[in-house]
This record gives sequence, C-alpha cells and structure tokens, in this order.
Amino acid sequence: MTAPAIRILNAIDDDEIRRLKAAQEFFWLDLVSPSEEQLTHLGSLLGLHPLAIEDSVKQGQRPKLDAYDDTALLVLQAAIEVQPEKKNTHPLEEVHCHISGDFIITVHGPRFTDLEQVKTLLGRSTVLKSEHYKLYKIIDVVVDSFFPVLSDLDEEINRLEDAIVSGAGRAELETIFLLKRLLLKLRRAVVPMRDVFAREVEVIADLAGLESDSHDYFRDIYDHLIRITDELDAYHEMVSGCTDLYLSTVANRQGETSKHLTIIASVFLPLSFLTGFFGMNFGWEVSHLLEGVWAFLILGLGSMLLSAGLMWWWFRRKGWTGSDG
Repeated sequence: MTAPAIRILNAIDDDEIRRLKAAQEFFWLDLVSPSEEQLTHLGSLLGLHPLAIEDSVKQGQRPKLDAYDDTALLVLQAAIEVQPEKKNTHPLEEVHCHISGDFIITVHGPRFTDLEQVKTLLGRSTVLKSEHYKLYKIIDVVVDSFFPVLSDLDEEINRLEDAIVSGAGRAELETIFLLKRLLLKLRRAVVPMRDVFAREVEVIADLAGLESDSHDYFRDIYDHLIRITDELDAYHEMVSGCTDLYLSTVANRQGETSKHLTIIASVFLPLSFLTGFFGMNFGWEVSHLLEGVWAFLILGLGSMLLSAGLMWWWFRRKGWTGSDG
C-alpha cells in the first residue's frame, strides 16, 4: 500500500493539524526558529515527549536518535556554505526531526534553507511515495549539504598549496590553522551522524504507522556519510601536508638567505685583508711600491678585483651561487 501525498505546513495551524491527524493523513511541519511557547504548545498538540521538546528548545545537541514510545527525535547537523570557507566560523546548523507514523516535524534555524527544495520536490511530485521515502528526502538534503562545503574546501586547499610554493607567509600559515579548525568542526558533526545510521536507525523503521521500506533509503544516507567522513579525513591530511610544506618552504628560504649572506661575507673577507694590509702605511711600501696612479690601480683596486673575481669563480665552479630550484 502506498502512502498518500504529503501535506506540507510552514506554521503551526491547530485546526489543520487536528484535521490531518483525524484523517490519518501524513504531513510535514517545517518550523524555522520557533519560540519555546510554540514548541511547548506543539508538543501538547501532537503528544511529543517533554524531553524531545526540551532538546529542541535548548538546541546545542549532539547528533543522536532518541525513541519515545511511538515517536522519535533525530538530531542532525547541516553544513552552511560560506565562501571562502576559511572564514566560515559557524559552519553548522542544527536540525531536529520529530518523527512519527503520522507526521514529520523539522526544527532549524534560518541559515539552513536547503529544505525548500525538498518542499518543491515533494509538492510537485505526482508519484505516490511512502512515508520513509519522504523522511529520506529530508534527511538526505541535510546530509548532502556537506558536499558543497567539501567542494569549496578542495579548491581552497589547492590554492593554499600553490600559494605556499610561490612564497610561504603569515597569511598562508593563518589559513592552515583556520582550515584545520573548520575540518575538525565538520568531522565532529559527521561522525556521530554516521554512527547513528550505522547502529540505531532501525528505531525509525519500527515506528508504528511507517511503511517498512526504509533499509535501502537509510543505507544510501549511511553511504553518503561514509563518503563525507573519508573526504574530511583526506582533506585533514592534505592540510597537515600543507603545514609540512610551509615549514619546508620557510626552511629552504632561510637556507637560501644564509647562503647568500655567507657568499657576500666570503667575498669581502680577502677585501678586508687587502685594505687592512695596504692601510698600515709601511715605510718600505710607501717608498718603493705605492708610488703613482698605476700602483694604486694595479696593487690597490686590481688586487681587490682579482680576489673578488677568483672567489666568485670558485663559488660558481662549486655550484654554490645557483638556486636550489
């Protein structure tokens, strides 16, 4: 038996909700930042467990699945895309799903708008689907919200690697730390959701009133979470690689600077000796050698140029004057 088309509500309408319950018509109520009074009233209207209402009021919950007799509370985390992602200080939006055989209630903040596409999809669909399919589409959109963020992260990490190779600086180091924090936040949200769909999702399938065709749908969500986790781990390794690349680039640059300074000091070492030697004003030198312009040019400047040239030739022969790249 196939379930009737879903009725979608965007606000608490007592009369409509009572009518839908009396007619046993499955509906979806999507609430954006409801007040505590609204949630308390909704809980009494639909018979939701007080602990489930308390979790939705307080927010700040870890992804989990709690069963209360004939209802369940599924807490998920959705990802919010911001460009560039390194400036995404609040990448997550909590989504609460109150699930029953008669309804689905979603509670979330205003930043998460991806559920609008599910409303459009289910509202325009002419093919009747089961309640589990409709629940799957809602959860699937929440989980798939991570993929655009992952795509942005892939591009940013590639740009970061290019920037580090071109010339590692303080900005690149700051980007590395920002991306590490972002990846950690995302992973802390995804891993608990993965664990829920790996071990506890049968609770939803056992709710009275829901058709028992959930296994394939929820397995698909679990596969998506596995893929997201693997990508987050891979990106974390890439960012760690960027840290090593940054340190290596800085060390190479410092080595190049030290080499150049050493060459300059080595070239000036014989020059300092020659200027000191001829600057002593020995009597015999002044009387016999250092007379006239040619003596100054040949013995003075000539010896210094010759020593500098010989030193440079020797460094070139040893390959010390070229760049390591």
